[in-house]
Amino acid sequence: MHDLGARNRANGSDTPRAPAPFPQQPRRSVLARWFDSWMRSLGMALVLFLIIRTFLLEAFQIPSGSMERTLLAGDFLFVNKAVYGAQIPGTSARLPAFESPHRGDVIVFAYPKDPTITYVKRVIGVGDDVVEMREGQTLVNGRAIEEPYVQRIDPLHDGYDPDFTWQRQFLVQRNEEQRRRYHPTRDTWGPLLRAW
Repeated sequence: MHDLGARNRANGSDTPRAPAPFPQQPRRSVLARWFDSWMRSLGMALVLFLIIRTFLLEAFQIPSGSMERTLLAGDFLFVNKAVYGAQIPGTSARLPAFESPHRGDVIVFAYPKDPTITYVKRVIGVGDDVVEMREGQTLVNGRAIEEPYVQRIDPLHDGYDPDFTWQRQFLVQRNEEQRRRYHPTRDTWGPLLRAW
Protein backbone atom coordinates (compact mmCIF):
# COMPACT_ATOMS: atom_id res chain seq x y z
CA MET A 1 0.00 0.00 0.00
CA HIS A 2 2.98 2.28 0.35
CA ASP A 3 3.28 2.46 -3.38
CA LEU A 4 -0.33 3.50 -3.84
CA GLY A 5 0.00 6.56 -1.65
CA ALA A 6 -1.62 5.16 1.53
CA ARG A 7 -0.67 6.63 4.92
CA ASN A 8 2.33 5.25 6.64
CA ARG A 9 0.79 3.93 9.83
CA ALA A 10 4.03 2.55 11.16
CA ASN A 11 5.37 5.93 12.23
CA GLY A 12 2.03 7.71 12.41
CA SER A 13 3.03 10.49 10.03
CA ASP A 14 0.64 11.83 7.53
CA THR A 15 3.19 13.77 5.46
CA PRO A 16 3.18 13.42 1.69
CA ARG A 17 6.36 12.57 -0.09
CA ALA A 18 8.15 15.41 -1.86
CA PRO A 19 8.96 14.86 -5.50
CA ALA A 20 12.58 14.33 -6.42
CA PRO A 21 14.14 17.69 -7.23
CA PHE A 22 15.02 18.40 -10.90
CA PRO A 23 18.46 19.77 -11.55
CA GLN A 24 18.32 23.54 -12.04
CA GLN A 25 19.31 24.73 -15.50
CA PRO A 26 21.08 28.03 -15.71
CA ARG A 27 18.89 30.78 -17.19
CA ARG A 28 20.04 32.11 -20.53
CA SER A 29 20.34 35.79 -21.05
CA VAL A 30 17.85 37.71 -23.16
CA LEU A 31 20.56 38.28 -25.78
CA ALA A 32 21.30 34.55 -26.05
CA ARG A 33 17.59 33.73 -26.49
CA TRP A 34 17.21 36.48 -29.13
CA PHE A 35 20.31 35.24 -31.00
CA ASP A 36 19.07 31.64 -30.90
CA SER A 37 15.68 32.68 -32.26
CA TRP A 38 17.23 34.66 -35.13
CA MET A 39 19.63 31.86 -36.03
CA ARG A 40 16.74 29.40 -36.28
CA SER A 41 14.78 31.82 -38.46
CA LEU A 42 17.78 32.45 -40.71
CA GLY A 43 18.51 28.73 -40.99
CA MET A 44 14.92 28.00 -42.02
CA ALA A 45 14.95 30.87 -44.54
CA LEU A 46 18.20 29.55 -46.06
CA VAL A 47 16.79 26.04 -46.42
CA LEU A 48 13.62 27.38 -48.08
CA PHE A 49 15.69 29.61 -50.40
CA LEU A 50 17.83 26.68 -51.52
CA ILE A 51 14.81 24.46 -52.17
CA ILE A 52 12.98 27.18 -54.12
CA ARG A 53 16.08 28.17 -56.15
CA THR A 54 17.04 24.57 -56.93
CA PHE A 55 13.66 23.15 -57.87
CA LEU A 56 11.18 25.98 -58.53
CA LEU A 57 12.35 29.50 -59.47
CA GLU A 58 15.62 31.15 -60.37
CA ALA A 59 16.46 34.66 -61.54
CA PHE A 60 18.71 35.14 -64.58
CA GLN A 61 20.18 38.24 -66.13
CA ILE A 62 20.19 38.46 -69.94
CA PRO A 63 23.90 38.25 -70.89
CA SER A 64 23.82 39.54 -74.49
CA GLY A 65 21.74 41.40 -77.02
CA SER A 66 20.84 38.32 -79.09
CA MET A 67 17.20 38.46 -77.88
CA GLU A 68 16.70 42.19 -78.45
CA ARG A 69 13.21 43.39 -79.25
CA THR A 70 12.07 40.68 -76.82
CA LEU A 71 14.61 40.88 -73.98
CA LEU A 72 17.35 43.46 -73.60
CA ALA A 73 20.89 42.85 -72.35
CA GLY A 74 20.90 43.34 -68.59
CA ASP A 75 17.19 42.53 -68.12
CA PHE A 76 16.28 40.08 -65.38
CA LEU A 77 13.81 37.25 -65.78
CA PHE A 78 12.47 34.59 -63.46
CA VAL A 79 12.57 31.02 -64.74
CA ASN A 80 10.06 28.40 -63.63
CA LYS A 81 12.28 25.31 -63.36
CA ALA A 82 9.46 22.96 -62.43
CA VAL A 83 7.73 23.22 -65.84
CA TYR A 84 10.38 21.28 -67.79
CA GLY A 85 11.67 19.28 -64.79
CA ALA A 86 14.40 20.71 -62.56
CA GLN A 87 17.75 18.96 -62.46
CA ILE A 88 18.66 17.32 -59.16
CA PRO A 89 21.98 18.85 -58.03
CA GLY A 90 25.05 16.63 -58.31
CA THR A 91 23.31 14.17 -60.64
CA SER A 92 22.15 14.02 -64.24
CA ALA A 93 18.64 13.07 -63.06
CA ARG A 94 15.71 15.43 -63.43
CA LEU A 95 12.38 15.77 -61.65
CA PRO A 96 9.31 14.89 -63.73
CA ALA A 97 8.30 17.66 -66.14
CA PHE A 98 4.82 19.14 -66.39
CA GLU A 99 5.25 20.14 -70.04
CA SER A 100 7.66 19.82 -72.94
CA PRO A 101 8.99 22.89 -74.80
CA HIS A 102 6.70 24.39 -77.44
CA ARG A 103 7.58 26.48 -80.46
CA GLY A 104 7.86 30.12 -79.38
CA ASP A 105 8.80 29.40 -75.73
CA VAL A 106 11.76 31.34 -74.35
CA ILE A 107 14.04 28.93 -72.49
CA VAL A 108 17.19 29.23 -70.39
CA PHE A 109 19.88 26.55 -70.57
CA ALA A 110 23.58 25.98 -69.98
CA TYR A 111 25.80 26.27 -73.05
CA PRO A 112 26.89 22.66 -73.79
CA LYS A 113 30.56 23.53 -74.42
CA ASP A 114 30.86 25.70 -71.29
CA PRO A 115 28.18 25.07 -68.61
CA THR A 116 29.17 28.26 -66.77
CA ILE A 117 27.58 30.28 -69.61
CA THR A 118 23.81 30.61 -69.58
CA TYR A 119 21.90 30.97 -72.86
CA VAL A 120 18.45 32.51 -73.24
CA LYS A 121 16.88 31.51 -76.57
CA ARG A 122 13.52 31.04 -78.29
CA VAL A 123 12.40 27.52 -79.34
CA ILE A 124 11.80 27.36 -83.10
CA GLY A 125 11.79 23.60 -83.69
CA VAL A 126 10.37 20.69 -81.67
CA GLY A 127 10.01 16.95 -82.14
CA ASP A 128 10.94 15.87 -85.66
CA ASP A 129 11.07 19.39 -87.12
CA VAL A 130 13.74 20.07 -89.75
CA VAL A 131 15.20 23.54 -89.08
CA GLU A 132 17.21 25.57 -91.58
CA MET A 133 18.29 29.15 -92.20
CA ARG A 134 18.80 30.56 -95.71
CA GLU A 135 20.17 34.07 -96.01
CA GLY A 136 18.70 35.10 -92.67
CA GLN A 137 15.25 33.52 -93.22
CA THR A 138 14.37 30.71 -90.78
CA LEU A 139 12.62 27.69 -92.27
CA VAL A 140 10.93 24.93 -90.29
CA ASN A 141 9.98 21.84 -92.30
CA GLY A 142 10.71 23.79 -95.50
CA ARG A 143 8.34 26.67 -94.66
CA ALA A 144 9.45 30.16 -93.70
CA ILE A 145 8.33 31.17 -90.21
CA GLU A 146 7.21 34.66 -89.25
CA GLU A 147 9.62 36.21 -86.76
CA PRO A 148 8.51 39.80 -86.03
CA TYR A 149 10.74 39.86 -82.96
CA VAL A 150 13.98 39.35 -84.94
CA GLN A 151 16.24 42.36 -85.37
CA ARG A 152 18.88 42.16 -88.11
CA ILE A 153 21.65 44.62 -87.28
CA ASP A 154 24.34 43.63 -89.79
CA PRO A 155 22.84 41.64 -92.68
CA LEU A 156 25.98 42.02 -94.81
CA HIS A 157 28.30 40.36 -92.29
CA ASP A 158 27.69 36.64 -92.64
CA GLY A 159 31.02 34.88 -92.13
CA TYR A 160 31.85 31.25 -91.38
CA ASP A 161 31.57 30.41 -87.69
CA PRO A 162 33.54 27.33 -86.53
CA ASP A 163 31.33 27.13 -83.43
CA PHE A 164 28.55 25.86 -85.71
CA THR A 165 30.45 22.77 -86.91
CA TRP A 166 28.64 20.65 -84.28
CA GLN A 167 25.72 20.80 -86.74
CA ARG A 168 27.36 18.29 -89.10
CA GLN A 169 26.05 15.34 -87.10
CA PHE A 170 22.44 16.63 -87.36
CA LEU A 171 22.43 17.52 -91.06
CA VAL A 172 19.73 15.98 -93.23
CA GLN A 173 19.34 15.81 -97.00
CA ARG A 174 23.14 15.81 -97.45
CA ASN A 175 25.56 13.11 -98.61
CA GLU A 176 28.91 12.48 -96.92
CA GLU A 177 30.83 14.80 -99.24
CA GLN A 178 28.37 17.64 -98.58
CA ARG A 179 28.63 17.03 -94.83
CA ARG A 180 32.42 17.21 -94.99
CA ARG A 181 32.35 20.51 -96.92
CA TYR A 182 29.60 22.00 -94.73
CA HIS A 183 30.58 25.52 -93.57
CA PRO A 184 27.67 27.09 -91.69
CA THR A 185 27.46 30.84 -91.26
CA ARG A 186 25.38 32.93 -88.91
CA ASP A 187 22.63 33.48 -91.50
CA THR A 188 22.89 30.30 -93.61
CA TRP A 189 22.97 26.84 -92.05
CA GLY A 190 21.18 23.51 -91.99
CA PRO A 191 18.86 21.78 -92.63
CA LEU A 192 19.06 20.10 -89.23
CA LEU A 193 17.02 17.40 -87.54
CA ARG A 194 17.09 16.97 -83.78
CA ALA A 195 18.29 13.43 -83.07
CA TRP A 196 17.66 12.98 -79.35
